[in-house]
Amino acid sequence: MVPIIEVEHLMKDFKIAKRETGFAGAIRSLVKREFITKEAVKDISFTIEEGEMVGYIGPNGAGKSTTIKMLTGILVPSGGSVRVNGIIPYENRQKNAKNIGVVFGQRTQLWWDLPTIESFELLKEIYQVSNERYEENMATFTDILGLDEFLDTPVRQLSLGQRMRADIAASLLHDPPILFLDEPTIGLDVVAKEKMRTFIKEINKERNITVILTTHDMEDIEKLCKRMVLIDHGQKVYDGEISVVKDRFGKIRTLVVDLEESDCILQLSGGKVFKEEGNRYWIHFNRDEVSASELIAQITSTHNIKDLTVEEPEIESIISRIYQEGFQDLPNPVKV
Repeated sequence: MVPIIEVEHLMKDFKIAKRETGFAGAIRSLVKREFITKEAVKDISFTIEEGEMVGYIGPNGAGKSTTIKMLTGILVPSGGSVRVNGIIPYENRQKNAKNIGVVFGQRTQLWWDLPTIESFELLKEIYQVSNERYEENMATFTDILGLDEFLDTPVRQLSLGQRMRADIAASLLHDPPILFLDEPTIGLDVVAKEKMRTFIKEINKERNITVILTTHDMEDIEKLCKRMVLIDHGQKVYDGEISVVKDRFGKIRTLVVDLEESDCILQLSGGKVFKEEGNRYWIHFNRDEVSASELIAQITSTHNIKDLTVEEPEIESIISRIYQEGFQDLPNPVKV
């Protein structure tokens, strides 16, 4: 299968004016300005197949947004190459724009003072969407995203959740094969986040749309993506399945048990009680050293269990641990 996105040895440098302190330094800067070079993206390579949903993650300043801007044609690379659906984005921005949909959580592509429906109609003309396809898409998006409740409302009067729903519908109005999502659930409440995630999963499945997701909300990544590309200081440090990283760094599980009696002293081999409230106990254990069933057997030998659950580690805590401990223990780490 031919990749829909191909990135090879991609690089992006920025020249930043060097600021000198004091009055004399300011005068020198006026006469002769000096620049320093910041390497925002350093030799990144990856490919994405049609229909994949990939999380592109890293801390602030890692180079995520810079990479996305090169994929969308906003920025020209300093080195390397990039192709999006066979197009070099910065060489043919208009053609590339017809192949992609973009949602930036902090910005909108809708017209601020117009009713929402008029923004959709303007985008229909800009992208030359046929009347039939426009009506089909609007019916689908209205049904799934509940657009009908605010189509006649000016964009400036929409709540954040409503605007995000309108923005993602607008980004898909022209049937792009690729969707770039930058913080698509930022600022949304729990219910609105779930609606957005459900919609993204549905359009990926039904329309085979390729999705690249950048976000600081690790729950978005965990619920939507099987694969992630992890970058740090402009360099790729991991590219692979999320499950592999969870297996390596998520060995600590939590067993939560409700006992018939309270104020018990649980002495467990391989498990440690770290929290208790009444008759509920939270127990940490390493799945490589002891299984949940073995711990449960130990407890039931001396106590009666009313209920129990085993909690998996969240991807957010795992990624945080990776950044704290370093990348050398990642499975198949990228050499940098």
